[in-house]
Amino acid sequence: MAFLEILLIGIGLSMDAFAVAVSKGLSMRKIDYKAGLIIALFFGIFQAGMPLIGYYAAVRFERYITVVDHWIAFGLLLFIGGKAIFEAVKDLKSEEKIEEEFRLKIGELIILAIATSIDALAVGISFAFLKVSIWKSVTIIGITTLILSFIGVLIGNRFGAKFKAKAEIAGGIILILIGLKILLEHLGVIQF
Repeated sequence: MAFLEILLIGIGLSMDAFAVAVSKGLSMRKIDYKAGLIIALFFGIFQAGMPLIGYYAAVRFERYITVVDHWIAFGLLLFIGGKAIFEAVKDLKSEEKIEEEFRLKIGELIILAIATSIDALAVGISFAFLKVSIWKSVTIIGITTLILSFIGVLIGNRFGAKFKAKAEIAGGIILILIGLKILLEHLGVIQF
């Protein structure tokens, strides 16, 4: 997989973390750069760690499913992307409340980081079947998520919830398109 494809996957995967970071930024009366960096670090580390776990778990079962690996990758990315779009559209219909005072709670942050990176576990499984360079990929995904999460905190603090659902929809579309590209490449319909 080329750098651009991995970067796009990283952007797509980071949209949940970005959306949560925006909501964290919303709850800050005044921007707290240290808290923003901590939030970004948690999301970046978990977003990089989950594909790594998925990759090494899948390697153990590779010989059983290599015949259908492209379908698995497509199905997982379609599911993840579709889920992101569904949740974003659902969020568009509900209003969020701004918290009175921002407090960085590590336990809550761990839960949010796990929740926003579960999808990356499935991507790691896909990477194993596609023989993707895992260390390069998780580095790109982790750094991308870290940067976008920090930006999300800043945007949330500055502009409000305006971009949250749109970012999740964009991330879902990116993941679905990459899944479709993988499927079409393996079926010989397109070549890159």
